[in-house]
Amino acid sequence: MTIATFPPEPPPESSWKRYFGFCTDAKVIGIQYIVTAFFFFLIGGLLAMVIRGELITPAADLVDRSVYNGIYTMHGTIMLFLFIFPVLNGLNNLLIPTMIGAPDMAFPRLNAVAFWLVPVFGTILIASFFVPGGPAYAGWWSYPPVSLQNPAGHLFNGEGLWITAVALSGVSSIMGAINFVTTILRMRAPGMSLTRMPVFCWTAFAAQSLQLIGLPALTGGAIMLLMDLNFGTSFYRAEGGGDPVLYQHFFWFYSHPAVYVIILPVFGVFSELFPVYSRKPLFGYLYVAFASFIIVGLGLIVWVHHFFTSGVAQWMRNLFMVTTMLIAVPTGVKVFAWLGTLWGGKLRLTTPMLFCLGGLFNFVFAGITGIMLATVPIDIHVSNTYFVVGHFHYVIYGAAVMGIFAAIYHWFPKFTGRMPYEGLGKLHCLLTFVGANLNFLPMHPLGLMGMPRRVSSYDPEFTFWNVIASLGAFLLGVSIIPFLLNMVSSWIRGPKATHNPWNAIGLEWLLPSPPPEDNFGEEVPTVIARPYGYGSGEPLVEHQAELERKLVLQEAGQ
Repeated sequence: MTIATFPPEPPPESSWKRYFGFCTDAKVIGIQYIVTAFFFFLIGGLLAMVIRGELITPAADLVDRSVYNGIYTMHGTIMLFLFIFPVLNGLNNLLIPTMIGAPDMAFPRLNAVAFWLVPVFGTILIASFFVPGGPAYAGWWSYPPVSLQNPAGHLFNGEGLWITAVALSGVSSIMGAINFVTTILRMRAPGMSLTRMPVFCWTAFAAQSLQLIGLPALTGGAIMLLMDLNFGTSFYRAEGGGDPVLYQHFFWFYSHPAVYVIILPVFGVFSELFPVYSRKPLFGYLYVAFASFIIVGLGLIVWVHHFFTSGVAQWMRNLFMVTTMLIAVPTGVKVFAWLGTLWGGKLRLTTPMLFCLGGLFNFVFAGITGIMLATVPIDIHVSNTYFVVGHFHYVIYGAAVMGIFAAIYHWFPKFTGRMPYEGLGKLHCLLTFVGANLNFLPMHPLGLMGMPRRVSSYDPEFTFWNVIASLGAFLLGVSIIPFLLNMVSSWIRGPKATHNPWNAIGLEWLLPSPPPEDNFGEEVPTVIARPYGYGSGEPLVEHQAELERKLVLQEAGQ
């Protein structure tokens, strides 16, 4: 690259209207993904408040039972397909090109189409709640024969619209996965071999590879379910020669690996942030990177642990119990690497770091209960109880969502040019951590006591723990207020950010804040070292000192 022309000019102040139109800039699409995801997050969260409001008393006295079934179905579906997958795609759009030195995604228009499918299937999903015949009420997994019931015979019924939305979600995610994998494999900066690539890109690569392998199964399975429901086929109808368990295979072949699609990028966030805020290199970098693909391989052969109560053969129970437990090995490699990174480091307890530490704590707890559920006798005992619900929410909200918040706070200055307010951020972290544990921890004793999931009324002996869980849920609802206030106010009037406010190492921190439209353009620095060189004094790229000096001079002249 030509040093004389570096750094690229930061983009001029742009109108907020650009985020509401069709744009092929990955950074704009990334923010579109994140904002859209949090819009649906608020809807899914309000539904969760209704669920926990119903469960604060033993009697079903808040909403009708059929409405309750529709609400928990919609809550789970919105949170997974309209919040967590889109928000992760948003982070991928923001981070992958800037971390590897690419000007944009490999297929910018495909990237934009993948995003614009999100509000389309989101609208269809929400509409399913209001059509004649009632909403979808078969849960986010939508097992037949419950999901094949359409007594009124409406062509446009709640379940049918729900299935259509899920299938479109699959198409959108496959488009995104093709883009992310191609970008990582074909558009890295000069000198950035795979063994010099940031761990976040490794985990995104692994997660999106899982999408490409597993998601077609769910999408195809959903289309067959729609045909059974509306067009008289019998893929899953037992009375027509079909097999309802076949759908379970299609669903869980993807939907359990989907947990790793969610958590792997969060592992990447932990791996990026712990070195920054402990001022130490990432311990065992290559082991952490390669462990991501070991998780992918094992994650594809664990889905039958959801079938332990479905009449599968004992040899299958034993086999999938072992494969499920083996995932603890590469996951443990990552956890011990993070602990090795933190050990003896100069810890800075900023908001992103606090969210990472809280997310790591919750994940370790979730991992312990996951090993318990992998064990056949325990799984059979607590199957379809609140123990499973508690475990799942510890993984998804306690670990993954806290990791997502950490990423947003950490990279917010880079992509907005403004610093978030630290006081509001720490308040948000405290309320989230306390609320999550108050909400999800009581579900474990409830499950061990035998409280079934998916019920709106229960035996009074379960009241105490349900009250605690509901109070925790309401606290989680309150926790989002300081987050939204922080994001909006800091973007409008927060302190201006320098190019590297956290003193981090990475290509994205060698760009102005916010980065220009094509990032480095054609003048991408040549990478000469592995990432995470904290304390070594070793430059990441050629002429790094000169590049950083010019960035500082540019900021001083603004």
